Amino acid sequence: MKLIVGLGNPGEKYKNTRHNLGFLFLDKLREKWSFPVFKLHKKFNAELSQGEIDDKKIILAKPQTFMNLSGETAKKLLDFYKLSANDLLVIHDDLDITCGKYKLATDSSSAGHNGVQNIIDKLNTKKFARLRIGIGPEKEPADFPQPEAGDFVLEKITKEELRKISEIEKEVLEKTEGTA
Repeated sequence: MKLIVGLGNPGEKYKNTRHNLGFLFLDKLREKWSFPVFKLHKKFNAELSQGEIDDKKIILAKPQTFMNLSGETAKKLLDFYKLSANDLLVIHDDLDITCGKYKLATDSSSAGHNGVQNIIDKLNTKKFARLRIGIGPEKEPADFPQPEAGDFVLEKITKEELRKISEIEKEVLEKTEGTA
């Protein structure tokens, strides 16, 4: 069994923002794998969709906490299904990676991503896989002032950014399937 958690913020206000790329990619996976529509499960405070790929059960989860509390949902799901952190893949936006690029990481720090840090804190480990989808501008992340970063991630994805993200989408989804 594999748990794939996409990070984002619930509600219409945050829909189609850069910070909700985890939700966007889960929607694409659900569609690609023909899983059922996401359904709210109050027990986990998450929208879930479940199915099987090559006889392996896969759970897609969108925490309905805000981004910075995503670890609560991840921990509840791992505990309930008796899974370890090795069974977890977290998909999230990453300001330190240029838009249109991505990285697959395991056993790495949060790199300042509060949602990922909350998962690390709640699980007491960083030994889980992460698919980091770039949303960063072309300039160096160090040149991006922190107060501006908070506003930037909550802005709507532009058409140009969506085009760049769509270009890597197929490759990212194939890598995700490989980790399932």
